[in-house]
Amino acid sequence: MEYQEILEKIKNLEIQGAINIAIKGVEAFGLKLKETQDEAELKKYIQEIIDTRATEPAMRNGLNFCLANRDKFKDPVAETIKYFTESKKKIAEIGANKIHDGMKIFTHCHSSTVVAILIEAKNQGKKFEVYNTETRPKFQGRKTATNLAKEGIPVLHMVDSCGRSRIRECDLFLFGCDAVTTEGFLINKIGTESLVDAACESSVPAYSCTSAWKFDIETVYGHDTEIEERDHKEVWEDAPAGVKIYNPAFEITRPDKFSGIITELGVFKAEALVTEVQKSYPYLFTEKS
Repeated sequence: MEYQEILEKIKNLEIQGAINIAIKGVEAFGLKLKETQDEAELKKYIQEIIDTRATEPAMRNGLNFCLANRDKFKDPVAETIKYFTESKKKIAEIGANKIHDGMKIFTHCHSSTVVAILIEAKNQGKKFEVYNTETRPKFQGRKTATNLAKEGIPVLHMVDSCGRSRIRECDLFLFGCDAVTTEGFLINKIGTESLVDAACESSVPAYSCTSAWKFDIETVYGHDTEIEERDHKEVWEDAPAGVKIYNPAFEITRPDKFSGIITELGVFKAEALVTEVQKSYPYLFTEKS
């Protein structure tokens, strides 16, 4: 794909899942890296890529890693993609340990990392069923259901509004993550918080599954993670006059509401992840003026 085509596909949600978005964003940057080594120009392209999706620190961290290490590595893009690929594999192995025979596992929206965990558990011979939401208005949950069905994993697909009642029947709630703040707040697809509340009320363990590079470094320096609001036409294209549409893509969940975060570094409480990221990936932390 060409540079502009990748950006359009990210912006229009043709490319979904934070890790997939990060990889494609880095690939787009790699195309420009072949054209110029001028730092000002490269920073301009990075900002263009970042602007396609506001709430994607994994892509931002990957792009900044490429820029900072373009002299250290022969192919910084390949090194960055290698990190995302290997981290997802490790998360799948760790996450699969949470899954046991006979379980009903709930998930929301589309997370390629959660899908990888479920497929790994299935490949280990574990038998379980997945409940998943359709995730309006873009129906991203259908992608999850399709991916799992292709692997022979039984799926009960449902409208979003019945998720809260059905999660009570489940043994485990696995969901993705688009950003983690320095205070341990989790940003994920709209609808996540109410499902986490329902899981908590019914003592259903709830884990976010994510690359540690989704930690939003900007929050260390006092900045808030931007919550992307998408086009009202996704919800109601020809809404009558006087009807205002609110279409946030994400929402914030407090760290005391969910059990922990499954990462390539291990399983941690959200607040503890910050320390682990700083120890394992110190190069992500840069001085801010």
